[in-house]
Amino acid sequence: MKVRARRWLFVAAAVVAAVIAALVLFHSNAARVLKAIAEANMRSVTTVAVNDAIYYTLSDGIRYEELVAVERGEDGEIEAITSDPLQINRIARDTAYKSQENLQTMSEEGVDVPLGAFFGIEALAGFGPKIRMKIIPISNVACKFVSTFEEAGINQTKHSIYLEIVADISIIMPSGTSNFASLTEVLICESVLVGKVPETYLQADIFGGGYSLAPPR
Repeated sequence: MKVRARRWLFVAAAVVAAVIAALVLFHSNAARVLKAIAEANMRSVTTVAVNDAIYYTLSDGIRYEELVAVERGEDGEIEAITSDPLQINRIARDTAYKSQENLQTMSEEGVDVPLGAFFGIEALAGFGPKIRMKIIPISNVACKFVSTFEEAGINQTKHSIYLEIVADISIIMPSGTSNFASLTEVLICESVLVGKVPETYLQADIFGGGYSLAPPR
């Protein structure tokens, strides 16, 4: 009897261990699929949020002369290229703030996840009715200006100015946490400079630093 009891106890323990292992595997696969769907959704939301922020901030347009001043000597040659820090910081700050605001508003509704995704099988991830899953996005948006100089002809240089927005997103949900970064770069304005541009400007960016908006505490 004791041998039989031990055998049944061993079988029961094996069954329980197998069930636990299956549940852990199921949860792991389901979490992976759910995180992938949530991340894909938030990437799309982030792109829309940032683009809308850029459109809102620069809706009136901006001219090259509003951001950059080109100083020339008596001979007409370029001596210095300087940027307007107040204007640059204002645009970067407003874009970062609006991006953060858009992300918060657009993510409040959560993410629609097909029922099949909860089974943890990628082939079923797109099937079944949609279930609204609440998420908690934590974002940090950083904006900065960058510029490039490119030869545009004899004694001519094209100076292009871009606004670069980096959104670091952390998504907190029941299945786990997902982290990713989204980079958006938009051409703000450009100008063709006549005359030789000093080598110091060709080798370095005239815009320093940027503006970062951390998540509210």
